[in-house]
Amino acid sequence: MFFDTNVLVCARFEAARGHRLARGNLTEAGVSGEPLRISGQILREFLATVARPQPWSPPVAMDVALRDVEVLEAQFEVLEDGPLVTGALKRLCREVAVGGKQIHDANIVATMLAYGERRLVTFNGADFRRYGVRIDLVDLETPPPAWMRTGRTPGRQPGRLMVGPLVQARLAGGWRA
Repeated sequence: MFFDTNVLVCARFEAARGHRLARGNLTEAGVSGEPLRISGQILREFLATVARPQPWSPPVAMDVALRDVEVLEAQFEVLEDGPLVTGALKRLCREVAVGGKQIHDANIVATMLAYGERRLVTFNGADFRRYGVRIDLVDLETPPPAWMRTGRTPGRQPGRLMVGPLVQARLAGGWRA
């Protein structure tokens, strides 16, 4: 099961719209027995998102953001780019009409395909529907596409990545992706 950046960001911030849904999904996934996967791209996007101001949060200090990335690396199998992913991306771009910023989403799908992963958990299902039967979309669809513009600002900045207690228990029991 592959997680999009937006799910991880929503899980990170209590004030983010979709926080409870993201945390609940991560908790359920943590006990499902399925491999939990992200990619280097997801880590970069996560870092870029949390380290800049959002309508509902000031930027996270870089040392805190880097600790969050370390938590993610410990909890997820991190799929890396390489020749297989590049080849899958080129094939995908020939088969599906994409361009501009859509290439970032195409690279997520290419990474999944290169590693034999089919299931994608995201709040941006509309952006991935073009890939059709190539992937199984777990479309959380709450919040809407403008999920980062809630206008809510938290009173404090959480100190660590917020994931479900069952995922944390799985780690404590020696699990590593």
